[in-house]
Amino acid sequence: MPAELTVGEFSRMTHLSVKTLRHYHQVGLLEPAQVNPETGYRYYSAEQIPQAQVIRRLRDLEMPVPEVKAVLAAPDVSIGNAVISAHLDRLETELGKIHTAVDSLRRILETPESAVAIEHRTTRPMAALGVAEMVDRDDVLAWWQSALGELRGVVRAQGLEVTGPSGGLYASELFLHGRGQATVFIPIDQEARPIGRVMPFVVPEAELAVLTHRGSLENIDISYGQLGSYVTAHEISIEGPLREYYIVDVDDAVDPHQWVTEICWPVSDDNP
Repeated sequence: MPAELTVGEFSRMTHLSVKTLRHYHQVGLLEPAQVNPETGYRYYSAEQIPQAQVIRRLRDLEMPVPEVKAVLAAPDVSIGNAVISAHLDRLETELGKIHTAVDSLRRILETPESAVAIEHRTTRPMAALGVAEMVDRDDVLAWWQSALGELRGVVRAQGLEVTGPSGGLYASELFLHGRGQATVFIPIDQEARPIGRVMPFVVPEAELAVLTHRGSLENIDISYGQLGSYVTAHEISIEGPLREYYIVDVDDAVDPHQWVTEICWPVSDDNP
């Protein structure tokens, strides 16, 4: 391969700085076509320009150097494309997380405190089927989806009549220490046989302050913050599990933006 371009010329042609070209040489990503053994000067060939352009774009996409090497060394295009595709999938996942964080931040900045509607509600003991387990906080969302799906499967299999929205109870330890008791339930009006994790359960009575959260559960902490501020300001918060009712959830709408969740804080029965 003829080596006819100095490092400066190659830099201008590829828009890769001399410092970057030196680094790519050191890590074995883009080696010069020739290095003068006496002076150490590096020379590149025109045939290396497309390779440098590919490297530049992959690195602009924050692809790690080992993966860029795998793309360049792939014996055929399909293997290289598979590496690129996997990286793009990771980027899309990260981009989704960024969008969620941006939406949450805008909601915090744009929602005035006076716009938050909170009601008080008294609930009575209610028969239900439930799944109760010790859960790590980081696993709550996945556990919730699994447990709720299992509950609904048992309800359908036994032909049970559902008397209200599904819900959940979450012990304080889950938030304080990252692990605690979580219970998902579906209210029913008749006896049911326990199957696997699904057991008969009585949802306890409670006095609750209730705020309606609309959208994905990923940013439900914002609504919890608003509700918690309210009960603290009115000095009505008491010990007890936090409660949620899933008015519209994954079983009703695939799009999380359409979900509606009532979040409930245990309070004393004194008027605020």
